[in-house]
Amino acid sequence: MPKRKVYIIGVAPSGAPSLLPEVRRLLEGAEIVFGGKRLLDMFPSLSGERIAIKNNLAKVADSIKRNLGHKRMVVLASGDPNFYGIASYLTAKLGRDAVEIMPNVSAMQLAFARIKESWEDAVFVSVHSRPIENIVETVRLNDKLGIFTDDKHTPADIARVLLEHGIGGYRAYVCQDLGGKDEKVTKTDLRGLRRMKPSPLNILILLREKSKSRPHQILGIPETSFHRRRDGLITKQEVRAVSLAKLALTEDSIVWDIGAGSGAISIEASFLTRKGRVYAIEKNDKDIAIIRKNLKKFNVPNVEVVQTFAPDGLNKLPNPTAVFIGGSGGRMQKIVGFVSRRLKPGGHIVINIVALENLSAAVSALRARGFMPEVTLVNIARSTSVMELTRLEALNPVFVVTGVREKE
Repeated sequence: MPKRKVYIIGVAPSGAPSLLPEVRRLLEGAEIVFGGKRLLDMFPSLSGERIAIKNNLAKVADSIKRNLGHKRMVVLASGDPNFYGIASYLTAKLGRDAVEIMPNVSAMQLAFARIKESWEDAVFVSVHSRPIENIVETVRLNDKLGIFTDDKHTPADIARVLLEHGIGGYRAYVCQDLGGKDEKVTKTDLRGLRRMKPSPLNILILLREKSKSRPHQILGIPETSFHRRRDGLITKQEVRAVSLAKLALTEDSIVWDIGAGSGAISIEASFLTRKGRVYAIEKNDKDIAIIRKNLKKFNVPNVEVVQTFAPDGLNKLPNPTAVFIGGSGGRMQKIVGFVSRRLKPGGHIVINIVALENLSAAVSALRARGFMPEVTLVNIARSTSVMELTRLEALNPVFVVTGVREKE
């Protein structure tokens, strides 16, 4: 066993039997063995000096650095040391040439095996010594998650925080004491999770219920699929598709939907900007209620409803990369002025307009603020049956006005 390197050895939940013979020989030949108390206790017959890893990583790294080239050293780690483990820290401190990593089966891998669920499409997060609030948006945006917990951030605490943020619709699996005689896997939901008191050694897996998954169609959803007021307007399917194309959304866009109405633009924008955030801005109480119903129907996690008469109350929102204006309430000049100051470089403003007077106001407002507006007239006619014949019935023409902020 060379003294010029430290060996970081992964130990599966089953303990000593999980080590290959050559790895076991490295461990038995070590003069210094570092590891958490639980891992060190798995190997009572070791003759080398034992140094427990607690909240002393800096001291452990310094000790290893001092002894490189002088003593044979091993660091015991749980499962795969590269997977939310100690390997990345020690590699950064000691250099890549000073470490050898010997991975094993991780508790996360074993947990997914126990519930018989694939894990290649899962997202992994940790609340180990980190605020639970840090993972809220990650959970909201994903269907399958594996979560590392600790004794101060338990599954019950995680469930409480998620429910407080309006997140639901997940099956929860708590896999505790994996590989040991007290191994137990419990299936519940977030509300049931709040009442659980599992062993501190646990993995939490969340799977979104299939009934809560997003629809297959993410662009051009028919108007009839949305809840809306009987007298309420909604952006027509074809106009919506053109408008969203003009917004040039990316997966991490920040979108303001001003005059959100029924929320159709917000909902389809959220599907296109999966890692971003959409703000549905609406002043009308009844429309706000309908937006919330539609968000629930389509299981949209990354849309925040903002009730205000724009541009009032928008100061606290993050600067947008895309702004859609579906209704201005007679405040077109004020809204365009406010938005133009907040829009990020390279961002797009898209305005839907029916009246010619409003078209002139919007184009003038954009030009006055340095934009070169593009106007697209969208004329749509849909087929309709008349007795045994088919004719086309025209919808109201809509002007789609686009302004792009120059990149700096």
